[in-house]
Amino acid sequence: MRRLLPALALLLAGCAGAAVPEKRAEGNGPTIVSLNPCTDAILAEVTAPGQLLAVSHYSKDPAASSLPAALAARLPATGGTAEEVLALRPDIVVASSFIAPTTQAALEELGMRVETFGIAHTVAESEAQVRRLAALARQPARGEALVARIEAALNSAAAAGTGPPMEAALWQGGGIVPGEGELVSDLMRRTGFASYAAARGMAQADYLPLEQILADPPGLLLIAGSERGQRHPVLDKVPGMIVRAFDPALTYCGGPTIIRAAGRLAQLRRGGA
Repeated sequence: MRRLLPALALLLAGCAGAAVPEKRAEGNGPTIVSLNPCTDAILAEVTAPGQLLAVSHYSKDPAASSLPAALAARLPATGGTAEEVLALRPDIVVASSFIAPTTQAALEELGMRVETFGIAHTVAESEAQVRRLAALARQPARGEALVARIEAALNSAAAAGTGPPMEAALWQGGGIVPGEGELVSDLMRRTGFASYAAARGMAQADYLPLEQILADPPGLLLIAGSERGQRHPVLDKVPGMIVRAFDPALTYCGGPTIIRAAGRLAQLRRGGA
């Protein structure tokens, strides 16, 4: 593989012209390719025009994207292969900490700087990632502006309701609940909700059956999945339980997704549909 990499680099460099956007980064900021759907959304906010050369292919899928559809449609994407990334000639590749070791090794052998990011489990961790990505892009002011918007959204959501926390169960895809160490759980705590699952000793990815909800209903049931039981008409007839939809895309990532999630939680805290 190592013997083939120089030849691969020369071959792709010769045909890269069609793949590289005509407009390169403005100023001195490095160019970046993101292979991680959660960093896609943050980089779209903290980079200057021309810096973000491509996002991950996940951001083109509305069911998996943390980017607004209109913005995702305007950004080029890659499938994450070393060949596609090399054709774009980025200064930095931003990837998930779960990137395949062979892909990371190939990119680094080709002289590219690879920075990996894990999953943010709290608002504080997400804000730290925003600042780190902004620093990589040499756009710290843009990072601080995004952090300020996140904090403002959370403060506004926290002020949306009065009285004690509202008990809520977040029922995700596959019929599972999030653990207390997940970002969405931190968001719910910060915006005036108490965890139904935690109060019953449930942990990350524990299954919440329909029968349990009917026998021991939460005050608010947020459905973020499409299991058969999650669409059962009996849910609308449980006395004292409010049922609302919650977009699964608001549970995956931090960064600007927190702003949208906080807005939805504020709406629910006010009693909205």
